[in-house]
Amino acid sequence: MKSSVFTIGYEGAELPTFLATLASTGIQHLIDVRDVPISRKRGFSKSGLAVALADIGIGYTHLKALGDPKPGRDAMRRGDYSAFLTIYSSHIANDEAKLALGLAAKIARTQKIVLLCYERSPKQCHRTIVAEKLSALGTFEVRHLGVNDPAQRSREATCASNIAAPGPIPA
Repeated sequence: MKSSVFTIGYEGAELPTFLATLASTGIQHLIDVRDVPISRKRGFSKSGLAVALADIGIGYTHLKALGDPKPGRDAMRRGDYSAFLTIYSSHIANDEAKLALGLAAKIARTQKIVLLCYERSPKQCHRTIVAEKLSALGTFEVRHLGVNDPAQRSREATCASNIAAPGPIPA
């Protein structure tokens, strides 16, 4: 039986609802895949989020090496998804990112994890690429969670069906 790797974005969410979503899903460990784990959204910066998660029994790990580097974020802001894919695919192929993926897979083998980034939709967020890479490292099924949408919370989706741009993600 496959274990699940979940992903979630906190865009538009309030911390109590976000935490309730994780708790109701049975998440045991959150892996923060933001390059820069700070937020103007109260409660979602690294330190505050780690404390809030610990208070409800969820572990926290920040894996900077899996974050989207500034040039990739800039490409997404410009709406250049193709450039983003090129930049991020190159980034995630580096040795540091491979080690971080290995650590994430190790955690996922023993705990129910969720990958965190900002964007609400997983369709054009790098966390979907990270989840797909993790799926290739183990027998993991990828599921995307939504915070403020109960129907989306329970919807299973594979990475391939959640990528908005046509074509496969480069290896």
